[in-house]
Amino acid sequence: MANKKRNTILFILLGLGLIVLFLINISFGSVTIPFKEVFSSLTGGQATKSTWEYIIINYRLPKAITAVLVGMGLSIGGLLMQTLFRNPLAGPDVLGLSSGASLSVAFTILGASFMPSFLSTVLLSSYGLVFASTFGSFVVLIAVLLVSQRLRDTMAILIMGLMFSSFTNSFVNILTYFSSAEQLQKFTFWSLGNLGNLSWSSIGMLFVSVMIGLLLGLFSVKPLNALLLGENYARSLGLNFKRTRLVILFATSILTGSITAFAGPIAFIGLAVPHIAKLLFQTSNHFVLFWCTLLLGAAIMLICDVASQMPGMEVTLPINAITSLIGAPVVIWLLVKKRKMMN
Repeated sequence: MANKKRNTILFILLGLGLIVLFLINISFGSVTIPFKEVFSSLTGGQATKSTWEYIIINYRLPKAITAVLVGMGLSIGGLLMQTLFRNPLAGPDVLGLSSGASLSVAFTILGASFMPSFLSTVLLSSYGLVFASTFGSFVVLIAVLLVSQRLRDTMAILIMGLMFSSFTNSFVNILTYFSSAEQLQKFTFWSLGNLGNLSWSSIGMLFVSVMIGLLLGLFSVKPLNALLLGENYARSLGLNFKRTRLVILFATSILTGSITAFAGPIAFIGLAVPHIAKLLFQTSNHFVLFWCTLLLGAAIMLICDVASQMPGMEVTLPINAITSLIGAPVVIWLLVKKRKMMN
């Protein structure tokens, strides 16, 4: 009873904190906008200055919404993968989807010089890169789903994803070696991740994709609790493990593929946030973990985005650099903890 009361208080604090962080994210940046102006603009009023109004509606609000969607999607993807593979170091990009997207975008950007000018112009546009990234993720998704039908061993799928990532990274390295400085710069900017270049129509597509993935994840909560004690125990409860694994893989693929397509490959959020949620709520019950991971992922992504904006300065740091600063210490802590448990 005390634990339930504690969790309720934590959920309320997380919800309120998420709202505050959302407003902070919109308020801070190279131009600091007062909270009162932000609140007025978001509730149907108008900011005192027209330039503030333009910045809020056309740049910072879309970026904040993108950060929330990315944080939610990657965090839930990480939770699903870690439970399915029973591996605390598994993340949403473990299936090779991010690598597939990176390879497809690399072919598009770095191979543009070999294409006709009209075709290269179309492919190098923002929608062209989204299409290329989606296509790369989709090809890997089909491959993973086909292999998962044949392999009974879940760890074999994990190893296959890691090997595919290594394979595609080798191709990307070869392409970058033969590319011009301009092509390398464009690909590097994409690979660093970006939350602030999406139009409202792109955000709408990302929202639909993430919601589909989250709903599939929500429907998998009960099977995930059964999987905590292993595949054999889950089967003894009447769980159709093959179908459950397929749904979880599909959900993670949709989340990772769509987010990578629209925001670029973003590291460590999916790996670190589920562990932070488990530490905070001290439970392995996925009925609780699903929602706290969802809220924590959105909150941490907003914090990372605020940090990357360097409030009061013109400089904007790559979002991947900030997420790695948070995620890497968590991974190191997990490795140290695991080693202590083995000794």
